[in-house]
Amino acid sequence: MKRFITLMLMTAFVSVASAQTKKVSILGDSYSTFAGHNPEGYAPFYPNDRNDVTKVEETWWSLYIEAKGYELEKNDSWGGTTICGTGYGRMDSSRSAFTARVDLLGDPDIIFVFGGTNDAWAGSPVGEYQYEGWTKEDCKSFRPALACLLDTLQKKYPDAQIYSILNSELREEINESCRVICKHYNVQLIELHDIEKQNGHPSISGMKAICDQLLEAIE
Repeated sequence: MKRFITLMLMTAFVSVASAQTKKVSILGDSYSTFAGHNPEGYAPFYPNDRNDVTKVEETWWSLYIEAKGYELEKNDSWGGTTICGTGYGRMDSSRSAFTARVDLLGDPDIIFVFGGTNDAWAGSPVGEYQYEGWTKEDCKSFRPALACLLDTLQKKYPDAQIYSILNSELREEINESCRVICKHYNVQLIELHDIEKQNGHPSISGMKAICDQLLEAIE
């Protein structure tokens, strides 16, 4: 009898633990890359000779997943990419933009969108707020592209919780655009602060700070 009760309790424990394990997908840029952990052909930043992050376990997303006991579903992060379709030198970056990669996230419970840094650094056009009827040309500007991105993610992954992560030290026009658009779609925006960087990218300390701020911000 005792053996039967023990077996039942173990089965219940495994079932509860399984139910609590969530799958995390990331749609990002270089801040979320690590060689060998992103799709083939994407440009990773990490590891890098000018940054002290040398192991995947030191990345913000690996630290967060480990801390929460979750599992990685997909990490679709591509170094140098913009949310909108205008990249560095005003080149057409529609093929690599966040808006072009929304179908590649698998079957996640949680989606982290960590972008906007390259839009800010590249001086991509900001455009006007627009919440429907986007064209390819519209999405070459940041505001329409971000709105289109969040709208598409919510429709494609209706059961997933979506979080938008905003880098520190970006120009205010990008920051305010993220606040307005995330509020429109009821997406929690996590604005990072005090992130130590080396060569413009989070160091080991910066990665830990990102993880800690996510843990604090997300209920």
